[in-house]
Order: sequence, then C-alpha cells, then structure tokens
Amino acid sequence: MSSVTAPWVRTRLRAAPGAAVALAVLVALTACLAAAFPRALDRYTDAGLRTAAERAPADENGVLVSAAPDFGEDAADAEAGLRPERLAEAYRFVLGNVEHPLVVDERQSSYGVRATESVPAPERWLPRPDGLPAAMVLAAPQELEGHARLRSGRLPRLTGGRTGASPTELEAAVTEETARTLHMKTGSVVHVSGHRELTVRITGVLAPERPDGAYWSVDPVLRTPSLRRVPGPPGDPGPSYWVGGLLLAPGAGPALLGSVPVVRYWNLAPDPEALHGRDLGPLTSAVASLESGPALQQLQSTISPVADVSTGLDDVLATYGQLRDDTGPLIAVAASGAGTVAAVVLLMAGGLTGERRRAELALLRARGASVRGIAGRLLAETAVVAVPAGALGLGVALLALPGARLLPALWAAVAVTALACLALPLRAALAHHRVRVHDGRRDAASPRASRRRTVAELTVAVLALGAVAVLRRRGATDGAGDLVAMAPVLVGVIAALVLVRLYPLPLRGLARPARRLRGAVGPLALARAGRTSASTLLPLLALLTAFTVAAFGGSVLSGVADARDRAALLTVGADARVEAAEGLPDGMTARIRQASGAREVTEAGVDYQARTPDGRQTLQLAGVDPDAYAALAGHTDLGAFPGGRLTRPDGAGGGAEGAALPALASAAVAERYGDRPFQLRLSDGGAVTVRIVLVRDRTPAVAGDDFLVVDRSGLPAGAVPPNVLLLTGDDLDAVALRRAAGDLGTVRLRSEERGTYVDSPLQSGAERVYAAAVAACAGYAALALLLSLASAGRERAALLARLRTMGLTRAQGRRLLVLESLPQALPAALGGILTGWAAVRLLSPGIDLTTLAMSTASSPAGRAELRADPWSLAVPAVAVLVLAVGVATVQAWWSGRRGAVAELRAGDTR
Repeated sequence: MSSVTAPWVRTRLRAAPGAAVALAVLVALTACLAAAFPRALDRYTDAGLRTAAERAPADENGVLVSAAPDFGEDAADAEAGLRPERLAEAYRFVLGNVEHPLVVDERQSSYGVRATESVPAPERWLPRPDGLPAAMVLAAPQELEGHARLRSGRLPRLTGGRTGASPTELEAAVTEETARTLHMKTGSVVHVSGHRELTVRITGVLAPERPDGAYWSVDPVLRTPSLRRVPGPPGDPGPSYWVGGLLLAPGAGPALLGSVPVVRYWNLAPDPEALHGRDLGPLTSAVASLESGPALQQLQSTISPVADVSTGLDDVLATYGQLRDDTGPLIAVAASGAGTVAAVVLLMAGGLTGERRRAELALLRARGASVRGIAGRLLAETAVVAVPAGALGLGVALLALPGARLLPALWAAVAVTALACLALPLRAALAHHRVRVHDGRRDAASPRASRRRTVAELTVAVLALGAVAVLRRRGATDGAGDLVAMAPVLVGVIAALVLVRLYPLPLRGLARPARRLRGAVGPLALARAGRTSASTLLPLLALLTAFTVAAFGGSVLSGVADARDRAALLTVGADARVEAAEGLPDGMTARIRQASGAREVTEAGVDYQARTPDGRQTLQLAGVDPDAYAALAGHTDLGAFPGGRLTRPDGAGGGAEGAALPALASAAVAERYGDRPFQLRLSDGGAVTVRIVLVRDRTPAVAGDDFLVVDRSGLPAGAVPPNVLLLTGDDLDAVALRRAAGDLGTVRLRSEERGTYVDSPLQSGAERVYAAAVAACAGYAALALLLSLASAGRERAALLARLRTMGLTRAQGRRLLVLESLPQALPAALGGILTGWAAVRLLSPGIDLTTLAMSTASSPAGRAELRADPWSLAVPAVAVLVLAVGVATVQAWWSGRRGAVAELRAGDTR
C-alpha cells in the first residue's frame, strides 16, 4: 500500500462519478472565486488611483522641474542654456532621475522656455473689456509640431536658424481659441513691451491635437486666453483684461533674455497606465525624492543650482491612500469571512466523502493497509479531480478579470486546490489511525464529549476570546489590523463552540417531560436532537461566520447608503430644490406643483446677505410659512418643530423690540444672541427685529452653521421675496422639473446629489467586492447546511425505514425530520443574529464609513458610523430556518418514495 497505482484511482472514480463531478465543480468554483478576489482588488485599486490622477488638474498631477538662468552667468552661457540642444540634454537627464515605479508619459510631457510673467501688448485692435490693454505670455515650447495641426499659415522660424539675446522681431503661432478670442490671424503683428520692446508676427494658427492633455493643460493660457482682473479692495472687483499666449519658435528662448524674465521648464506627465495601487508606497517615495530628496540634489548639481521641483502629485497620492486605508479593513473582513466559509465547505465535502466510505476504509485497515498508503491513494484520487478543476477555475478568473497580477491569483487557486486535495486524506487518516473491526451504529452518539475534544475546544475558545479582547481594547485602527480581518471568524468560533456545547442541554431536559405527550414523534425528535456530535461544529462555524459577514456587510452597505442619503438631503434640503436668483417668476410654483412625482411644494424666501447691526457678520435668513415649513421639516427630519412657535404675533415685524419676530436659529447663532431681541439689516436695506425661540442644528431651507428662520409674513413687504421651492415626492422627473423651471431657476435633485458622492472606482469597486463576498458567504453557508444534512441523510433514511416497519406513517416521518432539524436550526439562526450584532458592535468604534460613502473624510451629515442593520440580521436567520425545514421535508418525501425494503438490507448495521 506504499505506492499509488493508477488502477485504484481509475476504479474509484468510475465507482462514484457523481461525487467526482460534484467535487470538481466545487473546487473549480471556489478556485475561480479565490483567484478572482485579488485580481478584482488590483483592478479597482488601480482604477481608483488612475482616476484620482486624471481628475486632478494637469498642473497638479504632473511634476514641474524649472530653473531660471544661473545668477552671475555671462551672456554667452545664459544663451547656451536656453538653446534646444541643451534643453533636450537636460530633459533626458531629468527623465533618468525619475525613480521606478513612477513612469513618465513622454508623449504628453513638455519642456522649453517661457516668460515668468505676462507683458502688455498696446495694440488697439486687441479686445479691451474694461479699457485695459491685453497681455501676452511668451513661450518657446519644444516639439510643438508633434502636438498641433496647422489650420493656416506656417510654424514660426528663426532668421538664420539661430538667435541670441539681441533680436527685436520674432515669429509666433497661436491656437485657434486665441486667434478667435483676441481677433488674431496669420500676418497679425503684436508689440509687447517688456524691458525692451519686441515685435511678434503671427505666422500660423494651430489646432491642438489633444487640448485636454498635459502638454496643453499645464499652462492653459498658451491654449486658451484667460480673462483676468486687476486686484482691488474686498468687494470691489477690479477691471478685467485678456491674457493670451504666443508660441515662439523652439530656438527662440535666448531672444527673450533682456526683454522679460524667463525660466527653463521640464514638465513630466505621469503615465496613467503605469499607476498601480499596490505601488503607492514606492510612488510616494519617488515623488518625495524629486521634491526634496536625492533626485532633486542630482538635478541641482547637474542642471542648475537653482533648479526647483513642484508637484501636487504627492497630495493626490495622499488623498488616494487615505481612501484606500479606510476601505481596506472592510474588504479584509469580507475576504476573511468568505474564505473561512469556503474552507469549511471544502473540509465538509472531504468529511462527507470520508463518512460515505468509512466502511470501505475500515475494511482496508482491517486487512493490513497502512494509514500512509490509504492517505496516499486518496490524495491521488482527489488530486486527479481537484487539480484540473482548480486550473480551470484559475483560467476562468484570469480571462474574466484581465489586467491584474498573476501571482496572488495563482497562490489563491493553489491554496484552494491543496485544501481540497488534503481534506479527504487527512479526514481518513484521523478516523482510521486505529484498526477497528466494528464501529457500532452510526445513529448513536456519545452523551459526553471526550477529554481531548474538551481541551481542544477550551484552547480555541480562550485564544479567540483573547484576540477579541485585544481587538476591543485597541480598536479597529490602532495596531489591530489583522485581528479586524479575523473578527467574523473569531466571533463565529466562540459562538459555534458555545452553541455546540449548550444547545443539547435544554433539549435533553425537555425530552423527559415530552415522554408524557401522546405520540412518539415529539419525544423521539427531542431525543435525537439532544445528542452531541462533533460533526455539527464545522457546519455551525460556517453558518455563524456567514451570518457575521452578511450582517457586517449589510450594515456597511446600509450605512454607506444612509450616509449618502443624509448628506444629499442636508445639501438639497428636500427631495428636490428649485432656486431663482431674483425671486420666483409668476406661475413657476404652479408649474412645479404639476410636475411628475411632486407631492408637496414649500416656498421659502432666503436672504443670504442679512447682517447683524454692527455689519460684521452675515447670516442666512429664511422667510417661510410656519405651518407648511414645519410639516416639511418633520417629513425630512431636518430640525422638526411645532409651526405655531414661529407664527407672527400681532404687530410683529417692525423695528421695535417689543414687536420682535419669533425665530428658529442655529446653535451658533443662539449661543451669540441668546433669547434677547436683536435687529437684522436685510440685503435690500430694510431691517427686522427677531427673537430666538427655537434652536435646531439643521433646517431644510438653508445649510451651514449660521441661519435664522422666521415667518415670512412678518418681514417688510417685498424685502425677501420667495426664491426657493422645496419639493417632496417619489420618482421626481428631473426633465419635467427643469422644463417647468425654465432658464430662470436652477434645479437640484436629492437623487442626483447622492450620485455625485460616488466619484471614485475605489468606492464602487469596494462596494461590489463586498457585495460579492456577502453573496459568496450566503451560497457557501447554504451549501454547508446541505452537506451537513446530507451527511446524516443515509442514517435518517434508515431510521425512517425502521420506524415505518413499526407503523410510522409518511406524514409522521416528515414531521419527525422537521422537528428534529428545528432544534438545531433555531440555535444556529439565533446564534447568527447574536454573532452578527456582536461583530458590528465590536468593530463599529474603529470604523468610519464617511470616506467610503463620500470619497472624502468629511460629510455634511458628520461621521458615518457603522450600525447593525436589522434586515441584514433577520434575513439570513429566516433563510436558514426555511432551508433546513425544506431539506428535511424533501428528504422525508424522497425516503417515503423509495420504501423500507430499499433502505433495510440483510446485515445492515447503520
């Protein structure tokens, strides 16, 4: 028996083809899911980083290396440093100092010479919005011909092909937008007045190849003119003027010396396809090296002592890293829970096969087979099925999720395949390490567990309790990251061990008084359910772990959805908001009321510039109809209040303190003014006296921390006209609302605002992975329950057959199996609810869902906390009960169809 031979394997596979196919399907599915998880993780983390980099402005996500002419250089050296060949040489050196894994996209990178400030152009034909002359930015970018197409004219050239600092005439090209906005065309002449006057002739009009790319977006004024204002005192914007860009010939850099201050620049655009979330640490180090580390020292020693590096890429990486760190513990919880349940199912599948072949393996041991030989043959038999199935699952995962790392997926699939291969041999080795001639009846169970099992369970329970205590003391974010991932498993292990020990005790206590009942079904079901068995531990652990992951995952997804809904509600104020800058036009309210889905429409007049008597503070003042607005506040749960408290008293609304309007105020305003009357100056010059009678943190009409709400009828006539409509209703039609509002009103919907909070693939990817993990847990938990019931199927069928020979009817047999399954399913369901609630309470202090919900660390609704979701606790428990009862009913029906003769055979010892 020491060698593994092919005939054994082939014979055993032919003897049970159904079991082999079932194992292959289970291994292939599990290997596919295990290999898909790290690849999905890679894909959405990479997409999140690339999206973060692409959405950042071009002047922030790139690395800009700049160097002014060295102080003290003679004219010849200064001119030489601005020539194209020296710039290209320095560009190659800069590229060589970029550390891996930061990869530069040379197609969108740029370098050249540009003026550091714009210079005025006195031409009268250039547009002058407020009478000020336009200004021009002079730049000599390299490789211009590769990033633009000629629309008219030609590219600028240098007379003689080379220039110095003395020329006073230059050629330049402009983009289509510059030409259209500043009324330029081929042949136009622009005089710019720097330290000396330069005459620039426009020789061509260009169309950028990729106007949104980094080449044209780092300094957008070279592509699109900008309307700027002269700085003035606060509240008094200065006059405006146009600034445009003139694109000189690549070698025209030296000609700018002595006319305008210039700088050499090398802008490095990162390659988005080379950005990977797993490289976040090395990427941060590479950027830091360029900003203030060894790479910068190399640039300063080679290019110029005054070389400087500026970038916003480090902020982009830091923001992305914060979002990834906040979602990481949640994904780890889902992965550990789903992995544990899948591993338990694989072990149960091996155990079921070992139980089915117990008699065969016991006979082999009795005839002299060694444990090693049996284990080797079983390993070969299982590997023939599991290894191709695992390879198939890996291949499906690789094809379904391309563009991610191979090695993590390969190791995950190998781990699944190895566990599937070893489950049956190890189970057989443990069960048959001693030779047994007769095992006795399989439906009999020991009333007490062995000492070894007791010691093992106590050891595991103590370790799990210790880990949970450490996790609770440190919190989810304070050095207990590995324990956070194992929280569902730890809680599930503790609950499974306790339930396996405790649930038979009350059943045994009920068995004795149940004997007095009429009929044998009830007492027999209680007697059988009250037996202890170690085989119930694995399925119970799978169920409880799945319950915990489902409850935790459901609570996470529910908390994220609630946080987004609350933030959107606080931002909009209702289900929809229509706002007009100059007051609501006649008929708009009636048109909005008729829009599809609108249920209630509440008017409000908001003065955003109301001031305190000293004029130092600005408050938001909302004038409303108290009763309608109170109903809206109660419906939205945004600072509900009794409407009668704000109703205008007789004579209120003037300037006398005794006739002050009652007001609802924010906590900050109430703290400053208390309950004494005070006067407000309205933006139209009028005044009103108010007295705070209610304090609320939120209110629908306005947002922020400084607001007042009063009865609109108490305000001076025409002072604060209605300019806001707040709508409530289901399935509001955004198109119909915008059509009814027309061009005079802006429409914001709560549903659209909510959608803006999901702006990163890292958020949506984490939610999808978590939902998939919860679904996988549910599927494997159902499979674990089915395997648990199937392992006792043959014994139950034989029992029913014996009882039917003694007069038990088929209906009584169905009731017996259902009643026998309920005492085990009910504790599992209740224990699942308890473990799910305990895991959420355990992890909630250290988990902040704000970043996952909002993509930022702040939210209008404050911190999004993890709370237990009742539906996530109740639905899995009910599903387990329904599945257990359904399987027991089907099993009893199937056994009844086969008949007693098929189940009871001569010499049967089950």
